[in-house]
Amino acid sequence: MSHTLNLKKLSFLVYGLGSTGDSVIKYFKKKKIHNFSVWDDNPRIRSKFGSKNVSNLKNNLEKVDYIVLSPGISLKKAEYKKDLIKFKKKIITDIDLLYLSSLKFKSIVVTGSNGKSTTCKIIAHLLKKNKFKFQIGGNIGTPVLSLKIKKNIFFVIEASSFQLSHSKFIHPNYAILLNITNDHVDWHGSMKSYIQSKLKIFDLQEKKNFALVNDNFRTVFKRNKYLGKLTQARFRDYKKIKSKIKNEYLKFRANDENMTFVYALAKLLKIKNSSFIKSMNSFTGLPHRYEFFLKKKGINFIDDSKATSFQATKFALESSKNIYWIVGGLPKDKDKINLANVKNNIIKSYIIGKNINFFKKQLKNKVKFSVTKNLKKAIITALKDIKSLKKTNNTILLSPSAASFDQFKNFENRGNEFKKLSKIYAKKFI
Repeated sequence: MSHTLNLKKLSFLVYGLGSTGDSVIKYFKKKKIHNFSVWDDNPRIRSKFGSKNVSNLKNNLEKVDYIVLSPGISLKKAEYKKDLIKFKKKIITDIDLLYLSSLKFKSIVVTGSNGKSTTCKIIAHLLKKNKFKFQIGGNIGTPVLSLKIKKNIFFVIEASSFQLSHSKFIHPNYAILLNITNDHVDWHGSMKSYIQSKLKIFDLQEKKNFALVNDNFRTVFKRNKYLGKLTQARFRDYKKIKSKIKNEYLKFRANDENMTFVYALAKLLKIKNSSFIKSMNSFTGLPHRYEFFLKKKGINFIDDSKATSFQATKFALESSKNIYWIVGGLPKDKDKINLANVKNNIIKSYIIGKNINFFKKQLKNKVKFSVTKNLKKAIITALKDIKSLKKTNNTILLSPSAASFDQFKNFENRGNEFKKLSKIYAKKFI
């Protein structure tokens, strides 16, 4: 089945002029695709594009063949949402443009609520160590249309539910669905729509392609009668070699799910166990994803600032003991904190951020907690508590179960601040 189109004969509107929109424009110019115009809801931004800037958006939406929508734009919140919904069938993404091109490549596309970035990085490291040519991009950083094309190259693409929601032409050689938890429901409108966006990764796969899922999605995959070859990522397969991996970061339970999929992919790529183990032992973890950055007098400091939902935090709480847990921020819509299987790992929690009442209600009668409001006070209070309780092998964990925007620019800023303050006050109080 061919999914290529002659893009030069089509017309496009690039809607949203951030990094993704900018990559689409540069791609069009490079490929000498001239029939496109641009739009951004911010008039200051769109004014920079001169003659390509649309004067009559509604008229343009009606005339163009495709609307290339940036992933951050929600049809439920955009300024011109009614017009976008009217022409929803025309909406595609930058990832679609990659698959619509005549470029020759193989793709590994990873999606899921948690673990996408880490899994993509591990896969990229595996490919590098085993002499595969590859590029990595998508939601993880570099827009896919900015990636460099080489002969026989693999594209490792992190695909968010925002991108998949409007994708119409994506057909990965290897499609990986890690998990689906309660996340981004406010953006999609319902859990059903969120799940459907994730499953679109399999829609256009052919019989020669591979679909990697865990046991939870085996029935769903078969029921939808997808064509890709079903490959189950099973922990029992990975467990056989886990003991041979000496990389402490990858051995923690928080990474078991990611590693299960990477190992299943390695088998499909015919990478030997010895090469897999050697590759994994040289992998360095990503910042702010269960990152050990400091150990001082028996206290481990872990930055898990990327955990913006409780499901993401749960992996961290399962992976350590004697945890002094810093939690708080802007909780995800309808998120709930269920500590049934992990509360014995938690000594005390410290609530930061502006949404204090939500977290007090969620933690009440489950674990001890203090309202510290900010990171500085949380770290100092935790260090004082450790000193007074005189327990050994303690962990101060920042795993907020919430977005960062109430107090920080982003999760990276929150994690970096936690690391900076931890190093300062560890010297003073230990």
